[in-house]
Amino acid sequence: MEIGDLLRPELITLELKAAAKAEVIRELAALMAAAGFLDDVEAYIAAVMEREAIGSTGVGMGVAIPHGKAKAVRAACVAFGKSTPGVDFGGPDGPAHLIFLIAVPENADNHHLKILAKLSRMLIHEEVRAKLAQATSEEEVLAALQRRDEKAGKEVTP
Repeated sequence: MEIGDLLRPELITLELKAAAKAEVIRELAALMAAAGFLDDVEAYIAAVMEREAIGSTGVGMGVAIPHGKAKAVRAACVAFGKSTPGVDFGGPDGPAHLIFLIAVPENADNHHLKILAKLSRMLIHEEVRAKLAQATSEEEVLAALQRRDEKAGKEVTP
């Protein structure tokens, strides 16, 4: 599974308009719906907000990775948005500036956990977060993640 298979240019916004967690989730979910990944945007948002009620998806380092599983999801995907002022996702170090929203179909077992783990392994690297923060195009966002994905593949290859 490559992040580039799940995150496409039409699922990226370089400056989120929303300033609060619920609105950010709605803004990113709208990108998913417009791209044909969601049958029912409200049902998907409800699943994400239910997960948010369980615990923080602000993972630190200025990153949040909210996620949800729902029948409303046609196929797994990831949306990404940047917020210059930051948005409170309950992270240990303050607001999130880089926000990834994961959507997976309800019957996808632990697919969302695999996506979450892969993203987390990429985002732990400061150079990836810096490239994402500095990205001025969707292509630059995808390139930053693809380079990290390729490096990770080489690190495990004997």
